[in-house]
Amino acid sequence: MAYQKAILDLKVEDVVLVKPSKSTPSCILSLSTLDNKVSNNNICQFVHVYRSSTIHDSDSSFNPCHDFKVALSKALFYYYPLAGRLVTHVDGKHRVEIKSNNAEFGVPVLEAIAKCTLSSVHYLDVNDIEMAKHLVLDFPSPQDKSYPLVFMVTKFLCGGFTIGMGISHALCDGFGVSQFFKAIVELANGKSEPSVKPVWERERLVGSINKQPFHLFPMDKESAAFTPFLNQINSTDIKQYCFKVEGEVIARLKLSLMKESENMKFTTFESLAGYVWRSRARALKLSNNGKTMLDILVSIRRHMKGYDPLPEGYYGNSIVDGKLVLKVSELNERPLYEIVKLIKETINVASTTDYVTNWIDTWETINQEEDISTELEASGAVTVLTEWKHLGFMENVDFGKNEVVNFVPAPCKMLATVDVCIFMHPSKIDDDNPLMKGGVKIFTSLPVASMLKFRDEIEALKIERYDQGSNSNPSD
Repeated sequence: MAYQKAILDLKVEDVVLVKPSKSTPSCILSLSTLDNKVSNNNICQFVHVYRSSTIHDSDSSFNPCHDFKVALSKALFYYYPLAGRLVTHVDGKHRVEIKSNNAEFGVPVLEAIAKCTLSSVHYLDVNDIEMAKHLVLDFPSPQDKSYPLVFMVTKFLCGGFTIGMGISHALCDGFGVSQFFKAIVELANGKSEPSVKPVWERERLVGSINKQPFHLFPMDKESAAFTPFLNQINSTDIKQYCFKVEGEVIARLKLSLMKESENMKFTTFESLAGYVWRSRARALKLSNNGKTMLDILVSIRRHMKGYDPLPEGYYGNSIVDGKLVLKVSELNERPLYEIVKLIKETINVASTTDYVTNWIDTWETINQEEDISTELEASGAVTVLTEWKHLGFMENVDFGKNEVVNFVPAPCKMLATVDVCIFMHPSKIDDDNPLMKGGVKIFTSLPVASMLKFRDEIEALKIERYDQGSNSNPSD
């Protein structure tokens, strides 16, 4: 079900700048090598959805934005770099830094009122989540890109509200964003300080120049598969959709894969990753003679031999990419368990100390260069897959008496590209459906014309047709 902005009929106030509640240092802070990865120089936007509590249902004077701004101001005392500005390093290349100035800087916050209830829009728990893009603050002018953090708080007629966040990926990964948001909520709920104190220490993940760097781009433009849906510049309608896969469906899939692979065990992520990667390739009608790449985002927060574990409170980027390239014909024709086994092996390799060290050193080397190839972005031949199930975006973030019932990525900026696919925990709305226990929500962006085929692939998963479907593409 799609919703238009007119349904919200938003009344917006002026944007206000929220500053740290106490004096903070004026300084320039360097970022890590992983922070400066070129694809992280982008904005991620998402929305927390809060159902109204009985105490506020009929209280038109309740102002969640006021309480939020007070808590945000307190949190920024601890997370003061997020109130700064992104600046380009003096070498003028691809590296950025954060400039902090307590007297001048702050975080833009927009307050809005929607003339509808959250239940009327199903708490954003719908297949087509286009409406979420209207619940985040967006700055259209280029000069506004220096803000690393923005918020929009929207109150609904029912007393419920949404908190839309936009944050520079160069400052935080998903774990860091969740940690920061929990700090705001804790302070809003009466705590005197965050339970986890933030740690900057970006120098921990700064690499060394590598004379023999990794080959970071294992697939070039010439060998990449072609999709007929993305062959016209700026003319393809890309939308983000959410598909739900029930827990028992995942359990059956994992059992089937284990039997076919002679009792090899696979995680939920690995199992769904193989199926979704193949389903996207079929939905996009990728040419069989071309190559497709699965880019898996792998956390390095786990302890690895030879690496000191990152301290509790570290909120910078701690992700490396595990990349797997196959010909589309292989992806279509090989048994699914073989694809999933390759994914498992890719993740295991990307989790080793040698790989992480070489990965960071390679990016430090590349960050010194003038030109970084991004020609495969939005080509359709790449699927960037990340899991947000275990980042805690819906754990311990109830705002006072208001319960968080949903969390969705807003389909704009970084999360609107055709490459991105996200696995997430079910919403609280799904609590009414016992079949969703252990289930997964899949957010994926695709051309509208290819989404029907992707939906069919997900439906085939539910009826245990794991290795069936069309293996031929008319684009060959």
